[in-house]
Amino acid sequence: MFDFSYSEDQLSVKKLVRKFVDREIMPNIEKWDEEQYFETSIIDKLADLGLMGVCIPEKYGGQGMDYITLAIVCSELERGDTAFRTLVSVHTALNSMTLLQWGDEFQKEKY
Repeated sequence: MFDFSYSEDQLSVKKLVRKFVDREIMPNIEKWDEEQYFETSIIDKLADLGLMGVCIPEKYGGQGMDYITLAIVCSELERGDTAFRTLVSVHTALNSMTLLQWGDEFQKEKY
């Protein structure tokens, strides 16, 4: 039998991202959409929270969490705006995970 419930760490991340979205994205997203504006400061804030490398090993500057936690992060960001979810998922999957899988040690340490 599988246990599909979230761990305490996963629930903590979900709560963190939900609060972040409610505070930083939701109050502004309608205006940003109308103005066709992308708020780049959100990227730094996501990075400060460790959300740009949720499933990257701590050895390389990530949080060392699992892929379910990444899905939780993406789900909560998607609730606020697709662009920010895309930013995190593309940065993680196409950039960081590619380096983690196929990069040499120098590249992993550098990037």
